[in-house]
Amino acid sequence: METVQYEIGDMVFAAENIYNDGGMPGVDDEDGLLVPAGARGVVVHFGHTELNPEQEIYLVRFESGPDDLLGDPVGVLPEELTQNIAVDA
Repeated sequence: METVQYEIGDMVFAAENIYNDGGMPGVDDEDGLLVPAGARGVVVHFGHTELNPEQEIYLVRFESGPDDLLGDPVGVLPEELTQNIAVDA
């Protein structure tokens, strides 16, 4: 199996807007915006999807709210993340 792109503790940014796919517990809006493009976060866990064991998935806690506190973990794919600060929204 190939090496993971990001490690636990890595700082990352949302490379694009990340929307709820219906799998986010406690979020009523099934297609709602979870994380805006450019939001900063930290990788807290990683693994592979159950349906496709070769597909990496990362749990990231992104800063949110007026105090930039870390929010609940969000499952994201590697292509939804970047380590570059400037992203095209």
